[in-house]
Amino acid sequence: MGRLDGKVAIVMGAGRGIGRAVAKLFAAEGAKVAVVSFTATNVEKVVADIVADGRSALGLVCDVSDHEQIHRAVEKVVAAYGGFDILVNNAFDPSVVQSSTNDLSVEQLQRNFDMGPIAYLRTMQACYPYLKTSGEGRVINFASLAGITGLLPYGPYNMAKEAVRALTRTAAREWGGDNITVNNVLPVADTWGAATSNAPPPNNALARFGSPEEDIAPVILFLASKDGQYITGYSLTPDGGSIIDSALSLRTLLFRGATPVSSTEILPGQPDAFRYLPGTLGGEAGLRNARSA
Repeated sequence: MGRLDGKVAIVMGAGRGIGRAVAKLFAAEGAKVAVVSFTATNVEKVVADIVADGRSALGLVCDVSDHEQIHRAVEKVVAAYGGFDILVNNAFDPSVVQSSTNDLSVEQLQRNFDMGPIAYLRTMQACYPYLKTSGEGRVINFASLAGITGLLPYGPYNMAKEAVRALTRTAAREWGGDNITVNNVLPVADTWGAATSNAPPPNNALARFGSPEEDIAPVILFLASKDGQYITGYSLTPDGGSIIDSALSLRTLLFRGATPVSSTEILPGQPDAFRYLPGTLGGEAGLRNARSA
């Protein structure tokens, strides 16, 4: 029995790399998969591979910077499968990602946003009614560690990918009542042939690039499956330890000595926003837990 038996998934940017690995793994785990990408030959190859394994796939060519093409693609998935449960947003334009801050034009930045957070927003909006109807909707958006670290010279890409993370967090709060989870994935993976080009290993704890098939796609599967049903609004980093999050002590974040910090000092208009965090249950018990952290 597959982990996605009976599910239907749309994978944007599924023609190569991580998207292709995700589409094929979803199909192997029982999902019917809409393989969506800009390049027709890539779409055809991925669909052929899935069908050759005895699984179901629908190939769709789509430019995600065009909202009309997004809507047509979603309509074709619904016509073929009656609805769907999972959306993976992975498409992007790698030709426009590099620029310094001083040299960055508004037009180049706009292209990054059109292919990133704006495309993801439009896709999510088009898919929302069907994800809600599913009752177990899943959205997985691809962001990037580059945005977190300010990686040079990827200024416009960094900005767009951080906007994706903000979109994800917002939608996770808004759509939680519909039992739709929305998460980010920030992978470090070999999608260009580093393994065969004698490229130096990345500066991460495991000293290697991730494999789209073996390291990254299984994380997407986890989020898309029932196993990930209680995780939403998060940024998961299958990155080999590129960023090892030491986090902030709750004591540092919420307390100054033994005096609680009002949540309104952190975000006006959100009183008691942190009351129910672990170890901060309020009153003396919360203070004791914080002091011992």
